[in-house]
Amino acid sequence: MNSKLDFQPRLFATLKHYNKKTFMADLMSGLIVGIVALPLAIAFGIASGVTPEKGIITAIVAGFIISLLGGSKVQIGGPTGAFIVIIYGIIQQYGFEGLTIATLMAGAFLILFGVLHLGTIIKFIPYPIVVGFTSGIAVTIFTTQIKDLFGLSIDKVPSDFLEKWYCYLCNFDTLDFWCAAVGVLSVVIIAITPRFSKKIPGSLVAIVVMTVAALMLKQFAGVTTIETIGDRFSVSNAIPDAHMPNLTWDTIKSLVSPALTIAVLGAIESLLSATVADGVIGDHHDSNTELIAQGVANLASPIFGGIPATGAIARTMTNINNGGRTPVAGIIHAATLTLIFLFFMPLAKYIPMACLAGVLVIVSYGMCGWRSFLALMKNPKSDVSVLLITFFLTIIFDLTIAIEVGLIIACLLFMKRMSETTEVKVIMDEISEESDITTGNIEHLTIPQGVEVYEINGPYFFGAGNRFEEIMATFGDRPKVRIIRMRKVPFVDSTGIHNLTNLCEMSKSEGIQVVLSGVVPRVHAALEKAGFYNSVGEKNICSHINFALDRANEILKEQEVEANPA
Repeated sequence: MNSKLDFQPRLFATLKHYNKKTFMADLMSGLIVGIVALPLAIAFGIASGVTPEKGIITAIVAGFIISLLGGSKVQIGGPTGAFIVIIYGIIQQYGFEGLTIATLMAGAFLILFGVLHLGTIIKFIPYPIVVGFTSGIAVTIFTTQIKDLFGLSIDKVPSDFLEKWYCYLCNFDTLDFWCAAVGVLSVVIIAITPRFSKKIPGSLVAIVVMTVAALMLKQFAGVTTIETIGDRFSVSNAIPDAHMPNLTWDTIKSLVSPALTIAVLGAIESLLSATVADGVIGDHHDSNTELIAQGVANLASPIFGGIPATGAIARTMTNINNGGRTPVAGIIHAATLTLIFLFFMPLAKYIPMACLAGVLVIVSYGMCGWRSFLALMKNPKSDVSVLLITFFLTIIFDLTIAIEVGLIIACLLFMKRMSETTEVKVIMDEISEESDITTGNIEHLTIPQGVEVYEINGPYFFGAGNRFEEIMATFGDRPKVRIIRMRKVPFVDSTGIHNLTNLCEMSKSEGIQVVLSGVVPRVHAALEKAGFYNSVGEKNICSHINFALDRANEILKEQEVEANPA
């Protein structure tokens, strides 16, 4: 792995060829994305258990830094739906101060991921896990919005998924007609707006229309049951002061797991978003630079009262579709949100909670990826198992457990599949004509009596390390020489070396000599470094099967001489 830090923000590269036409495109795109981000930032903030302005602050601070320092030309950063569940859980257990510390730790982890060049490795997280926890998050977000969507009168909604739905069913008779109407109409407006306008976001249209409708109902019809943001939160447009939480070692230790979950989830979502964007604009992002930028953003956001942030696929695609082609568009998006925050934030208190619930219902639908979910259900049973386990663990327990268990299961399945690709076979009487690494073709070499030839095809690691015991257990006879052909072994790990060593020691105790044939340089170096050749003997390491058979004949003669001295 290259340890050299190669941090190259795309902004500085794009400015070398910047012109007025590109700026105008970025300006228009940045303004539109800023408007699109406004209702989402408010909704994500409230759903996460914090005040609405904290969602906007996150979009401003993190969005600016991700565009300034990121490895993608068009990535738009900010709060996302994927973080709602984990943020809410951290706040419930550790308070907002705990969330701030966990976000700072996640930022440090993300920078470390980038410095260690782990950007490409994170992309190899199995697709069923990504779909499983994304779909699970979508279902969880939808579940949390039922109370506000229908205006149910519930003092305290249970945190457990199943208990939550039981509570909803038991209290559905408390449904408020006006809240339900606002919520359902918001969903309808958001869903149909793209048919009439691709530029104006449906969420903004729904918020404007439903806010005006709620004010008119209250003013002229006396409807006072529609709860608004102002009824639940104190909305402020004051610029927050920088604040560092009180860091203690005990708190840091207790927050390592949720911080890692934030970091891994943020890395996956940001790199997934950047990869999707690359496919649309024909570019290639720098994944390690992107991770470092995400880390810096998550260090800065909590200092100003924000929450975790990452690359947002929906806003990134909105940026692309509106002509944004450089990080300047993302910076303008952050500036637009700043102006809205300073001059229009007090108006947010009139937005109905049912309308925001409708916005998040559409967000959860977009996240669920039901088509991908159903497509994966047709795949091999092992992939289906990973998908379903990750999905149900996410909705029933939490995202941290789901990711950890999902990754463990995926790794075990991968090891099982890899071990199945490694074959250990016994050649009994004759080696047929085939291509060899060193000398080309072998012409039907006869195996002498008293010699067994084993061939290993594939990597010899801990997943396949016991194959020799299984193969040899099927043979009752004891040869005088065992030849192990390793020409098709690309690498060997510690377990493989340990098993080979045990084989040699066991064979030596039974009076059987082991001879290695065709060991490739990489495996040769690993065995030599581990001291394996001391127990085998230099003469018994042969570059080719011909030489190995010659050596076997020599050993047979030596044993015969020892058994029958003149």
